[in-house]
Amino acid sequence: MTATAATTARFSPLARARRSFDTHWYAWAMVLPVVLVLGVLVGYPLGRGIYLSFTDANEANVGRTIGVNHIPSTYRFVGLDNYWKVLSGQEGHFYGRLAWTVVWTASCVLLHYLLGLGLALLLNRKMRFRALYRVLLILPWAVPAFVATFSWRLMFNEKYGVFNALLDKLGVGAVDWLGDSTLQKMAAVAVNVWLGVPFMMVAILGGLQAIPAELHEAAEMDGASAWQRFRHVTLPGLRPVSGTVILLGTIWTFNMFQVIYLLIGAGADSDSEILVTYSYRLAFQGIRDYAGSATYGILILSLLLVFAVFYRRMLARQEAAR
Repeated sequence: MTATAATTARFSPLARARRSFDTHWYAWAMVLPVVLVLGVLVGYPLGRGIYLSFTDANEANVGRTIGVNHIPSTYRFVGLDNYWKVLSGQEGHFYGRLAWTVVWTASCVLLHYLLGLGLALLLNRKMRFRALYRVLLILPWAVPAFVATFSWRLMFNEKYGVFNALLDKLGVGAVDWLGDSTLQKMAAVAVNVWLGVPFMMVAILGGLQAIPAELHEAAEMDGASAWQRFRHVTLPGLRPVSGTVILLGTIWTFNMFQVIYLLIGAGADSDSEILVTYSYRLAFQGIRDYAGSATYGILILSLLLVFAVFYRRMLARQEAAR
């Protein structure tokens, strides 16, 4: 073996992996169960979904067992046909729901961040009963999302809801909050903001407490106003935390299935559905279109991956420019 071939073999991925295993075999042994669980719970469903998105699988042609009789699968591989139908507009629903999903995500994350920042700034100050306020403001985060969503659905009820009772006392007629497309969207945003603000508040509060107090004191001694200290000390100090929570909030909100589905349910107007709820409806309601649902799922994953990559690169460029 020549020197070049020996060097190549020495630094090959397989050789590096073998040396790493020999040196850190205990760490590999500890990680292996987690890898296996992730492979079963994440890897296999993802691979299966990718495969189904290239087929015409639906309720009529998938394999199933009825009693002692087994009906084999008859669905076919169709390549990129499903993606072409969706992206070319032939399917007719993707771009309208994508636009609403983007508006839904942007509005919720913006309100999450602004309200969370405001509450965190208040709780970071010395005040009486500050610990009690923190506990009360975290409660929405502690309540399971489906319980909170059903509670809000009762409050939005046209006949017996709290909001319409208040409107009646004010002399305004009852409003069908969950029957109109625009009101459905407003109600869904309100519920999701109520659920998501505590996480933002806690994360930003931690970021505020990590900013050295000396920076604020030095800026105050230099004559900086409260707004100037907030703009030039607080916001830059929160940049690492803000970048992370906004990215996580965007991913979670883009896929926030339970609020839309449980709040509006079967009465959801086509304009009120986001991509993930429509994907669910394709797979589990009516004539089940497994291939179409899988195609939507892979497109959702692709959109979020692209967003995450560009967002992280934008943050990295901003850090490099400082």
